[in-house]
Amino acid sequence: MFEGFDIWKLLAGLGIFMFGMFLMEESIKKLSGRAFKQLIRKYTSSKIKAIFSGAFVTAILQSSSAVSLMVLAFVGAGIMTMENAIGVILGSNIGTTVTAWIVASVGFKLKIEAFAMPLIGSGGLGIIFLGKSEKYSNISKLLVGFGFLFMGLDYMKGSVEVFTETFDITTIPNYGLVVYLMIGFMLTAVMQSSSATMAIVLTMLNAGLLAFDAAAAMVIGANLGTTVTTLLGAIGGVQVKKRVAYSHFAFNVITGILALLLLPILTYVVVQVFDPKENAVLGLALFHTLFNTIGVLAFFPFIHLFSKLLLKYFPDRKAELTLYINNTTTDVAEAGIAAMRQETLHLVKMVLRYNLGVLHIDEKLVFSDYDYIQIRKRQKDISSDTQYENLKLLQAEILTFSASIQGNELSITESKDLNRILHGARMALHSAKTLKDVKQELDEFESADNLFLNDQYTHFRKRLIENYLKLDKLIETHEKKEKTISILKILKELKEDDTHFVSLTTQAIVSKQIEDLNVATAIIVNRAFVQSARQILLALREVQLSNEEITQFDEIQEISDSLADAE
Repeated sequence: MFEGFDIWKLLAGLGIFMFGMFLMEESIKKLSGRAFKQLIRKYTSSKIKAIFSGAFVTAILQSSSAVSLMVLAFVGAGIMTMENAIGVILGSNIGTTVTAWIVASVGFKLKIEAFAMPLIGSGGLGIIFLGKSEKYSNISKLLVGFGFLFMGLDYMKGSVEVFTETFDITTIPNYGLVVYLMIGFMLTAVMQSSSATMAIVLTMLNAGLLAFDAAAAMVIGANLGTTVTTLLGAIGGVQVKKRVAYSHFAFNVITGILALLLLPILTYVVVQVFDPKENAVLGLALFHTLFNTIGVLAFFPFIHLFSKLLLKYFPDRKAELTLYINNTTTDVAEAGIAAMRQETLHLVKMVLRYNLGVLHIDEKLVFSDYDYIQIRKRQKDISSDTQYENLKLLQAEILTFSASIQGNELSITESKDLNRILHGARMALHSAKTLKDVKQELDEFESADNLFLNDQYTHFRKRLIENYLKLDKLIETHEKKEKTISILKILKELKEDDTHFVSLTTQAIVSKQIEDLNVATAIIVNRAFVQSARQILLALREVQLSNEEITQFDEIQEISDSLADAE
């Protein structure tokens, strides 16, 4: 039955097609990613504008996933409302149908070699000879990607040409449209690309291997399959990510059900425009656009209601991040400042836990206090990225709480205390960001085949554990004088460690234990490590010392620095 069907040629074509899509998406994002982010940010002030913006940007980028990520970032930053975010997602479903139109109108009408080969040739040469320029390199990748898109399609067409000459479509059992819908769904879920599924369906339809209604059902299934990646990405994520994922899922499910129910009517409309015998592939592209547009029109009046439902079932879990300020009134400034001080200490502990995770250190080696264990229980299974997002949210909660306190009439001392605590919260978050920025380099040190880098990674971990054991003791100490001395002592030790590291690196360079390329990276990572530790210490200074004690602290540090310089 399958004589003449070249499965390897089909798979090769599919691989080339998907690689072409990947190159196009990556190059377009790098060429104009910022411009499209600005466009989405600027032109989403209303639901209608959001839909058109989503459609336009997705049509250009050819990736609804990329647009969803932009939307997620803007909603998380508070720049875009949930309602307008849903509008962009609705629009992206229309924009993604452009791929079908390109493939249907060009891929099956023209001779592929006439333009695919020049695109691949000129693009490939451009990557080699213009690779030093990021702009021209990405333009070249775009050309290669576009060429591969149609070359892959040509391979898929060629894989079934001989097969179609002897194939009788009436021999295929009538499984029903739901089965074809499930096939489309599974193909997209596995390949994570509705465009690739669309290319396969168009190829089979063009070759006469599929009836039009079966192809239409597969396209509906492909639309549903695009939600799998989004849903998987939302598992364990922050609430806003779940809201975006489930809005995408709900829209595609509702649209799919409507399209299946209206399939006879939609098929009739398509047949009036394109003759299935002459232009079946263009007819399928029209069907794809039609049912997505109908879905948007049906969903549009309920965006506000749906947004409220999402907020109800996936509320922001801000209260779970705070331990003190959520149970304290801001009417009494003194009580509010005390709670804010405790909350910032809580933030410091969360930062310490995050920083330990950056170097893959079990926090049980350092911490044992009750508050820390409680927060560990509440957030033990979240990713590093989610931990960092929670740190930012917690700092934002502290800032919001301080704004409420400032509504009271504060004394000079209370104002100073408030400002110092806020500065301490900022320094704590900076500590996490400083280590986060060199996480990739630290991971490379761990897996490097260079003994010096491996040893330094181990040394970084040892230094962090020793340092944080001292910090944990410092946090629990109630004697203010002892705190001041401890902070100064640790700062001095950090400076000595920094100097020692530079000395070790210099020796490694002389003895050729480290390549020149890794020298600058090693020094940058060490400086980030030291800076992160200093920022935590300064945060504790701001939170745990009084104004008078900080003045004394600064005087002692100034004298200490002067003596060090004199030496």
